[in-house]
Amino acid sequence: MRSFASTRGPLGRITMSIRTNALLFVAVVAATVTAITVASPPPEDRIVADARPVPEFRGVDNWFNSAPLKLDELRGKVVLVDFWTYTCSNCLNHLPYVKQWHENYRDEGLVVVGVHTPEFEFEKSAQNVQDAIKRLQIKHAVAQDNSYATWKSFKNRYWPAVYLIDKQGRIVYSHYGEGSYGETEKRIQALLAEPAVSTR
Repeated sequence: MRSFASTRGPLGRITMSIRTNALLFVAVVAATVTAITVASPPPEDRIVADARPVPEFRGVDNWFNSAPLKLDELRGKVVLVDFWTYTCSNCLNHLPYVKQWHENYRDEGLVVVGVHTPEFEFEKSAQNVQDAIKRLQIKHAVAQDNSYATWKSFKNRYWPAVYLIDKQGRIVYSHYGEGSYGETEKRIQALLAEPAVSTR
């Protein structure tokens, strides 16, 4: 098949080559940007308008720092669920805020649960997770989710990811990735200030 450049002189061939290379470069850049956009978490916080019912903790291999917890039994509390893994740099940058919320608000009714969902095979080791919890001085409850059962029940896709559950047992807020710590804390405070669940 004859190319368009083959019907022109040397200058035409050079010009066509430059155009072709430029088009290829633009295509590669566009594909790369698309891939990054798809892989990266949305930057904004998500206030869940329909306040969907919360799923349960499922398929937990081990509980650390706590007896086994059930979200249905935590009605009347505000629950922060944090999906993380101990080798994720974003999770480690995010962790001090989660730990501080636990310290600041646990006596006011906040329950923090870290769901450790491994990215790599070695992160499935209970001993490795326990060592990381000790090294990182984590005091809140941690559920080991090796099979991704809880991850899937929350329809989660990111590390780190925070979900806030109100006193009625509904997911009302989520944030993916680092950042928005001030906004997340304001949401915690607002949820804690809401009236207690009626027992009637």
